[in-house]
Amino acid sequence: MEEELNKKYEINNYIKKQINKNSYILGVAAGSGMTAKYAEQGGADFILALNSGRFRLMGVSSLAGFLPYANSNEVVMDFACKEILPMIKKIPVCFGLCATDPTIELDSYIDLIKKKGFAGINNYPSIGLVDGLFREALEEHGISYEKEVEAIRIASEKGLFTVAFVFNEEQAISMIKAGADIICVHLGLTNGGSLGAKKILSLQAAKKMAVNIFKRCNELNPNIIKMIYGGPVNKPIDVQYMYDDTTIMGYIGGSVFERIPNEQALIHITKSFKETNDFQFDDLIGKITDGLGSQTDYINFIKKYISLHYMDEISLNEVAEILNLSRSYLSTLFKNEVGISFTEYLINFRLNRAIEILKLEKLPLNNIAEMVGYPDYTQFSKIFKKYKGVSPKNYLTSLSRC
Repeated sequence: MEEELNKKYEINNYIKKQINKNSYILGVAAGSGMTAKYAEQGGADFILALNSGRFRLMGVSSLAGFLPYANSNEVVMDFACKEILPMIKKIPVCFGLCATDPTIELDSYIDLIKKKGFAGINNYPSIGLVDGLFREALEEHGISYEKEVEAIRIASEKGLFTVAFVFNEEQAISMIKAGADIICVHLGLTNGGSLGAKKILSLQAAKKMAVNIFKRCNELNPNIIKMIYGGPVNKPIDVQYMYDDTTIMGYIGGSVFERIPNEQALIHITKSFKETNDFQFDDLIGKITDGLGSQTDYINFIKKYISLHYMDEISLNEVAEILNLSRSYLSTLFKNEVGISFTEYLINFRLNRAIEILKLEKLPLNNIAEMVGYPDYTQFSKIFKKYKGVSPKNYLTSLSRC
């Protein structure tokens, strides 16, 4: 038993070292050996083997993992043992356990998971993604989130590493008490691509939800590892937005590493061969110019434009002209999709880049202001104090004390 707990401690220690080294950690939910193999090579810190990953590779929605098309645990055990465990040697692999499966006895099945060589478990598919009358009916028959909490507790006691998907503060508290190593706020099915969820939280609402849940987590255990998954967060710039001014330590992605890249690559390369033109992945501006851009394309373009030009004088009028759209339409679209206005997003982006520079470089404050798009230091100082609660000078002083 002591040896088992030492293994759990080793993985925990490894994950925390990665956080100290890289500031953040990355988990990849995989449905195939190929995804897992190249995710590890790309720097993933751990792998989740989930049934929805397998369905994604079949060309159907992740939601298929919640319906009786196949036995979830059998699907994961089959492909993960054949494809993922033989491929992955350096990072932990966690089994996506359907804890509410009435055909298994949790304790003995978790023993089997451990015997097969998995480093840990994750509660997926989770009842947390089900609501309404169907949720009530399931719970009346004992199919409840409490079974997932029980699975995390049993696995933790057996020395397995545990990644807990939570959907509210109460669930987060229950999972911490059960011994979860990672609390991951599940923000819903991932938006984006042809199979993405249409009804999603905005980035601002998702961030607020995660911050509130993690605030409660910190009250109970300030050392708990805190991550996010899914929802509107499907690009590196979205992840950075979620990290800024929060205690979030990492991101877990499934569709963003598996389904969406496959969809985009296959569509583009097939068209490329069909048309015998030069193949280009980065054709966003071209699509918009040709009038083929979707609302998502417009939002992605704005985010990318800000990330490339935040140090310059930019405005929504300028972006609207580039996209040949009305400023009012673009303003409403951006706020509806992201949850805050273009101006607020730009200010937050600039100030958070300024904080990154403050932490890394010993430069005069007026120089840092210019580097993030504020040639007038007085204006920068006022905005900084308004949004961060302290002046840049006082913020710098607080850093030197740490």
